[in-house]
Amino acid sequence: MQDYWSVPKWIIFSPERVLSSGLKMYMVESKVGAIACMLLSLLLLGTWPALLTLLERRGRLPQHTYLDYTITNLLAAVIIAFTFGQFGPSTPEMPDFLTQLSQDNWPSVLFAMAGGMVLSLGNLSTQYAWAFVGLSVTEVVSSSITVVIGTTLNYYLDDKINKAEILFSGVGCFLIAVCLGSAVHSSNNADNKTKLDNYSNDSKDGGVGSNGISSFKQTNFNSGSTNDLEDGGAFGKAKFGTAAFLIELENTRSIKVFGKGTFIGLAITFFAGICFSMFSPAFNLATNDQWHTLKDGVPHLTVYTAFFYFSSFCFVIAMVLNLTFLYYPILNAPKSSFKAYLNDWNGRGWALLAGLLCGFGNGLQFMGGQAAGYAAADAVQALPLVSTFWGVILFGEYRRSSRKTYTLLAGMLFMFIAAVAILMASSGHRK
Repeated sequence: MQDYWSVPKWIIFSPERVLSSGLKMYMVESKVGAIACMLLSLLLLGTWPALLTLLERRGRLPQHTYLDYTITNLLAAVIIAFTFGQFGPSTPEMPDFLTQLSQDNWPSVLFAMAGGMVLSLGNLSTQYAWAFVGLSVTEVVSSSITVVIGTTLNYYLDDKINKAEILFSGVGCFLIAVCLGSAVHSSNNADNKTKLDNYSNDSKDGGVGSNGISSFKQTNFNSGSTNDLEDGGAFGKAKFGTAAFLIELENTRSIKVFGKGTFIGLAITFFAGICFSMFSPAFNLATNDQWHTLKDGVPHLTVYTAFFYFSSFCFVIAMVLNLTFLYYPILNAPKSSFKAYLNDWNGRGWALLAGLLCGFGNGLQFMGGQAAGYAAADAVQALPLVSTFWGVILFGEYRRSSRKTYTLLAGMLFMFIAAVAILMASSGHRK
């Protein structure tokens, strides 16, 4: 037990552990340390989507939520850069964060920025996808696509340091999880349609018209009402999984989904997955320069410097798009303004917390990937295991669904757990 919790076995300082002049830059180098980073990253990256989903279901505008989220997401990168990236004296082989800001490393910087751009587009897409297909299916499908494409690219970029026969068995499991995730969404959609069709028009809690929308009074989260997260909000009247609950949810949430095509949510989810599959390979190129774009003598970007540039451009893209969406909203989200955003404090703390969780989760993923290979680090795409837990506990997803839906859901989660275990088993060691 003592060896398990022993810090020196989890963390190795590079190039020396401790010098009389102080600590050298913190770098994870051991396989055990890398797996520890991945597991903590998994917890953080699986939790922040639940917070944003909760706010959308309470009626907070996604534009407001994402603007708050992206501020603290950048803050996490800044904190990491000025702490881990500044430990110890700077050396020519391992310059600290501030030293690297002035070096001629723009090819690598551009790769890091490209990674931040596609991550920002993917995160923004998932915020709308959650409303259409639910937290669980969105995370499973997008993460599985990320692994199928991104892991393959990282395997070759990392000079095949991971065990191919193990790694691609895990990728195959993720691919099966994509198919099962789509089937879960289709089956759950059919279950919900049956519930709404059977819902009596003369229900004592309100009627339902032919389009499935009830006469429940809509709750406005942004109007300063007491419908906050702490008091349980508008979902205390109807039981999870019932038609009445689905109707209350539709009236309260900020993105209306009744009457939308079945494949809209999945299309958004697949687009997000393609974006997510690109950010890790781009970051890999930024830190390891496999394409030899840097001039001779210019050191590679450290994980912390690359993550700063990565998060900075992610911030820029998110701010530009969401400020635009305030005035020109998409997918029937209500129109807003910058002044309304500044005055909207309902749920802001949860959105800011989500940004911190995501920022530190991404940082830990990259720290583990630099040590054990970015292909193995894609094991953090097991985040749907955490997200599904929050989806069932907080949002009542799949409550009162059919046996077919439960069977598909169990199969999806089983394949996901198997894929993650196999991916972690493929971990290598970067020379």
